[in-house]
Formats: sequence, C-alpha cells, structure tokens
Amino acid sequence: MFAETLEALQASPSKRTAYVRFVLVALAVIVAFKTFWFARWGGWTGRELADFDAFHIVAQRVWRGDLDQVYHFEALLKMQMEAAGGMTGFMPWTYPPQYALLLAPFAFLPVGVGYLLFTTATLALYLVTLRAIAGKNFAQVLVILFPALAITIGCGQNGFLTGALIALVCLNVDRRQWLAGLALGAMVIKPHLAIAVGVYLLATRRWVALATAAVVVLTSSLLCTLLFGWQIWIAWSGAIRESAGFLEQGFYPLFRMISAYAALYMAGFPANAAFWGQVAVAGLALLAVLAGVARGLSSQFALGITVMISVMISPYAYDYDLPILGIGLALALPDLARVASPRERDVTYGLILLAGAYGLLQSARLAVQFGQKADPSQHFAPALGGFALMAILVLLLRLLWRGTQPAPALPQAAPVAE
Repeated sequence: MFAETLEALQASPSKRTAYVRFVLVALAVIVAFKTFWFARWGGWTGRELADFDAFHIVAQRVWRGDLDQVYHFEALLKMQMEAAGGMTGFMPWTYPPQYALLLAPFAFLPVGVGYLLFTTATLALYLVTLRAIAGKNFAQVLVILFPALAITIGCGQNGFLTGALIALVCLNVDRRQWLAGLALGAMVIKPHLAIAVGVYLLATRRWVALATAAVVVLTSSLLCTLLFGWQIWIAWSGAIRESAGFLEQGFYPLFRMISAYAALYMAGFPANAAFWGQVAVAGLALLAVLAGVARGLSSQFALGITVMISVMISPYAYDYDLPILGIGLALALPDLARVASPRERDVTYGLILLAGAYGLLQSARLAVQFGQKADPSQHFAPALGGFALMAILVLLLRLLWRGTQPAPALPQAAPVAE
C-alpha cells in the first residue's frame, strides 16, 4: 500500500536521507529554471506574466505613491500589459495593504533576482519549520507535498510564507504564546487562511496569542493608513467586491482552485448554489476544529486537523496554498498512523497528491493543446482539487465521529540527525 510504503521510510535513516535529498534537489532545479523564466532569459522574452510579476508591479507602486490604483482592475491591467509588453493573464489584486508593504523592497530588484530571493527565502523558512514539526516524518511529508511545492515555486506565490507563519504559530502556541501571536498577526496578509487557527486558539483559550495577533493587525493597519492614506481601505474593499463578481462569473482559473465553491461551480452548479455549498463546507470544517478540541484529542492531533482544514474555509483558495495543509499533515501524522486504517491513510495521501498535482497537469495540458498564452476561462477543466479536499474533510470528520482517543500529546519532534 502507498501509506505503508511511505511510512516504511521511518525505519531506514538512509532511505529518508535519500528521499529528502532527491526532493530538495528537484525543488532547487525548478527554482533555477523558473529564475531564468522570470528573468526573461533565453526564449522567454515574450512570456505571459505570473504571480510574482504582479508582486513586483505592486512593490513599484508603493514607491510611486499610487498603491490604491492596483485595487482598480482596469488600472492594474494597464500596468500589467505594460510590464508584459502586450496582453497578459487575469490577475486582480485583493491583498491587504500590509502585503504590499512587505513586498516594497523588491521594487529595487530586477524581477528575476527578486523572484529568486523571495522564493528561496520563503522556501527555506518553510522547510525549516516543516522539519521542526515533522521530525522523522519529514521525508514522507515532502513526497506527499511535492506537487504542491513545485507549483508554488512555478508561479512565485507566497504559499511557503503563509505555511511557515502557520507553522510558527503551531511551534510556539504552548510555550511562547506571544511569538505564536506575532506569526498569527502576520497572517493579515492572507487572513482567510488563518480563520481556523484563530478559532482553535479561541476554543483553547490562548488569550495571549490572540491579543498579540490583534495588536499586530491593528498596528500594521495604522501604519498602512499613515503611509497610504485612509482611502487605501476603501480601494481594498472595492477590489474585494469586484473580485467577488469576477469569481461569480468564472473569470478566475477555477481548475487551479481547491475550494468547494470552485469544484461545485465547475461541476455545473449555479454560482449561488456553489456559494452555499462553500458555506456548508466551511461550517463543517470549523465544526471539525471544535470537535477536535472537545473530544479530548491530543493537542498535536487537534491542531493538525485545524491546520489541514484551514485551506477549506474560503472560496478563494488555490493549489499554491497547500503548503499550509502540509504543516497540518506533519502535526497529525503520529496519531493518524494509529487512528486511521491503512486504506484511509492511502486515500488521504492520494487526495493531497491529487490536489497538488491536478492544477499543474491541467496547466501543462492547456499549454500544449492551446499554446502558452491559452486563456483558462475559455477552456473547460473541472476543479478536482476542491473535491479532493472535501473528501479529506469527510475522512477527518469520520475519525472524529468514531470518538477515537489518540495517545496524550507527544513531545515536539526534533529534526533527526542523519
């Protein structure tokens, strides 16, 4: 079985080392390749823009003093077309102003160099925190997550940064709540991915962490107001409303999304029905968080479930957000090996692989079939990633419904010297 094969890695330090080295080398090769791609070296001078290009454009607007313009799609589209030298893809901007402030230093670097620094720094931070949590399961988690890690590198997204921040919350929630709160507050850059963890901290009465996170959010919001003016918040809220309309009309590459909304919408459900399906899934996901706390599960397992379902709350979640799920899997694995059958673990690992690889494979298919500048909205592809995550949620709820009682909380695993 797939699960038993992966779990057998734990018994052989040499095999674990070999798998880790192979995955890390593969990731390094992808980073190097994409650095040339973003730098437009060789045959990529006329390439379409990707996510990090949008980050670079926004960073430049911070210094030009017109950041509010990136929240107006027509103005942003003109900026993107100028950067691309022609037509470009569909990339509205809905990040809070705090993220633009974080990106600001990259405006002084060429896109290729900025991509390399951003991706290597966030990937390194993510891998360090993942290893601190996973311990001897590090190789197993890396293999399961590899497609998600590859696609995050490919587009230059921030999935490693958000995954590392959530990992820092988990590593410090018991002994250093103030540090966990700082990391949670920094998730203001993507607040919809921190909802589940916030509910967990509330349910477990981690008041210091919650208070610290609130201070970070309020302080950073005040700083953004002072730097960009109060109108930045009006522009941001307008962009969110505009993007909701774009989502309802299917303008986003929904096959890359991992939300229930995208899965149901692409399956033929009306936008309104897909939205309520997303609400139902989000409600069940948050119920799983509360049930994990209420049923007396080990704190590590309950927190692992919480982190795994954190990408299931919002209708706007992509495959590059899956590194967060990997943090939850690393937390849950010690107990999961006891409370889930080999078949259930097979299905869980397979679904995570599917969610990470599906968008990558569909993107490659569209590029081969219709060209590098194919418009995904014009070519149908189901959003199987969303169905995969819904199935994972059902499996987690099934474990909770059994009333299983995993062993007491394990000490935090330390990296294994190999």
